[in-house]
Amino acid sequence: MSDPAFHESPHLFSDDEAPAQALQSGGRLPSYIRDHRARLRDRFLTAGAHALADYEMLELILFRAIPRRDVKPLTRALLDSFHDFNGVLTAPPDRLSRINGVGPAVICELKVVEAAAQRLARSRVIKRDVVSSWQALLDYCHATMAHGEVEHFRVLYLDQKNNVLADEEQARGTVNHVPVYPREVVKRALDLNASALILVHNHPSGDPSPSPADIDMTEQIERACATMGLVLHDHLIIGRSREISFRADGYL
Repeated sequence: MSDPAFHESPHLFSDDEAPAQALQSGGRLPSYIRDHRARLRDRFLTAGAHALADYEMLELILFRAIPRRDVKPLTRALLDSFHDFNGVLTAPPDRLSRINGVGPAVICELKVVEAAAQRLARSRVIKRDVVSSWQALLDYCHATMAHGEVEHFRVLYLDQKNNVLADEEQARGTVNHVPVYPREVVKRALDLNASALILVHNHPSGDPSPSPADIDMTEQIERACATMGLVLHDHLIIGRSREISFRADGYL
């Protein structure tokens, strides 16, 4: 049962200071909550996101979903459960819903922010030369995959100028395995008239070190690509805080 201290707004996208059920005389927020929200917003707007701690950024998001309650206790509960700001944003909805006080409005706000971050990162990669904007590619891969709870395998298909033609998830697996079929990867490249590929998958354990199966699978795809005149630029394994590049580390 949800804690009544965290009732969500029935009007998720309305102004978060709109009149609501009275909490004190006159139906206004208690001054300590109202003043705290105003100070936090002002600091965000004047000093920027870098000046705010994870819990403060999370509070800003929760203000909209829970417009008339103190969100500090829920912020603490979320960070305790998912460790950091990124962990909260990328947590699956079913796990978020297990936190006392989290309902559809909170989940929606968190997922909107996550989707916006991923879309922004993707816009810096898609239809651009990823070889010359490598850091943008790494940022995008971390934004979309670093906190996955199961392995995801995706392929970036490139044209002759190394612009991204398509960014496609090929498969999802378990916490330590994802099925990959080299024939399907190469077939899709030919369908797209691609010239090169970059493979990407994540390690939910957080450690991006390649397994023997990762190395073997990469070699199979490299051989299949060579047979069809395609170039395998790299295979990236995304961990929680760092990545491994097969090309940079000598596996390719």
